[in-house]
Amino acid sequence: MMIGEKIKELRTERGLSQEGLARRIGVSQKAIDYWERGVNEPKASYIVAMCDFFDVSADELLCRRERL
Repeated sequence: MMIGEKIKELRTERGLSQEGLARRIGVSQKAIDYWERGVNEPKASYIVAMCDFFDVSADELLCRRERL
């Protein structure tokens, strides 16, 4: 899974539109659309904002597995 897919999954689990998430983290709806479609990736400050909003770790948002 890629970050855009994870963003969409978390967003839809919470019943949010792209616009709703955009308002909550301070970006445009188009930015959310681009992230979810893999056109662009969010910069670090927006990754942190989404982690705080969704209450997930950066590793989870970035779809990283724990290293053994």
